[in-house]
Amino acid sequence: MKMQCTGKLNHLSLPTADPTATAVFLEKYFGCEIVTAGKNILLKHDGIDIVLDGTTAKSDWPANFHFGFEVETLQQVEQLHEAFYQEGVHMETEVFNNSRGSRFFCRTPEGVMIEVNTREDKQDDWRMLF
Repeated sequence: MKMQCTGKLNHLSLPTADPTATAVFLEKYFGCEIVTAGKNILLKHDGIDIVLDGTTAKSDWPANFHFGFEVETLQQVEQLHEAFYQEGVHMETEVFNNSRGSRFFCRTPEGVMIEVNTREDKQDDWRMLF
């Protein structure tokens, strides 16, 4: 018998030594709504919960671990990249296109990588997939 969870993605849970700084970052730059605050913080974004678990343990993230936010246009990607850069956000990349669309990577105050992308300019062989 094949077992498979067919539920929707409900939440992300991120351990952090400074939940407040991470929450403020996600609220300011990604429009997350802070719902509850304390040792742990709950944010909401487009129907998904982001739980920031306060911890004193060091979290070692795999080098390529990240989550992403998709915007509609390349212009939005470019504007966000410039705004983040001007604000001193830790930028991992410039804007680039990897055939699935344009994107850039940045980091939260504690180093979790975030991708901001658009599929507006994806190459034709990817169009059927998205």
